[in-house]
Amino acid sequence: MTVPAAGLPARVRIHEVGARDGLQNEKTTVPTDVKAEFVRRLADAGLTTIEATSFVHPKWVPQLADAEQLFPLVSDLDVALPVLVPNERGLDRALALGARGVAVFASATESFAKANLNRTVDEALAMFEPVVARARAQDVRVRGYLSMCFGDPWEGAVPVEQVVRVCRALLDMGCHELSLGDTIGVATPGHVRALLTALNGQGVPTDALGVHFHDTYGQALANTFAALQHGVTTVDASAGGLGGCPYAKSATGNLATEDLVWMLRGLGIDTGVDLGRLVATSEWMAALLGRPSPSRTVRALGTTTQPHKEQ
Repeated sequence: MTVPAAGLPARVRIHEVGARDGLQNEKTTVPTDVKAEFVRRLADAGLTTIEATSFVHPKWVPQLADAEQLFPLVSDLDVALPVLVPNERGLDRALALGARGVAVFASATESFAKANLNRTVDEALAMFEPVVARARAQDVRVRGYLSMCFGDPWEGAVPVEQVVRVCRALLDMGCHELSLGDTIGVATPGHVRALLTALNGQGVPTDALGVHFHDTYGQALANTFAALQHGVTTVDASAGGLGGCPYAKSATGNLATEDLVWMLRGLGIDTGVDLGRLVATSEWMAALLGRPSPSRTVRALGTTTQPHKEQ
């Protein structure tokens, strides 16, 4: 039953991260042809932005070592296929395959910058500057991911002004969009509103922001709703709730795309996603991975669970 709520956007763009952020955290490597089929099924379900892979050195993320083989298998799709690039070498690899959207991955905290990038926060930003400049010079869109925006497993709560400083730096160097990551899932709605308000106060427009929540404490949908109330219209999610973070062991799965679509549809917010096809895709992938999907909506609507009549 659709019951709209006042003050929410009419449409939300889902930035699907399951094929990259989801699969990079799997203990076993998914075959390249299966990854390609996953991306194709996600596109067939109506998702228009699907993060395809990562051009990180295979030593650090072995599950995505096949980026060069995978990207040509899906590049014909009529959807945005951004890829993660850690440095100029990663950018070279992505551009050689015709990528039209890339993302860099920064940290709001020194501890995670050291764990993930082996650099300080400012050293990482300096590394990204030529990446962003070169990408923009070739009319390639650049997304700036920012991890640990709300809490850090080593440092605890992260001051809002610390997050704002790094966001402002990413925007100033030329990122088209910023994704605010709650990497270990500790955010709550008031904290989300406070950060978004502070970012606006420092000249970061809401339409340049996306949110990326993990469901460690069951707060991902509540935090998303708070962001929607603030005017955010880009939400990251992962089909079937796949994913975590290999460099932050307390990070559990991403917000499940199906759970997000169920909530948005109930609010009358358009996503363009066919929920039935998406559920079927996540069931298919869960079977291949040998475990049930953590998505509550997949479990409720899927054919491998108790029958449930969709409302």
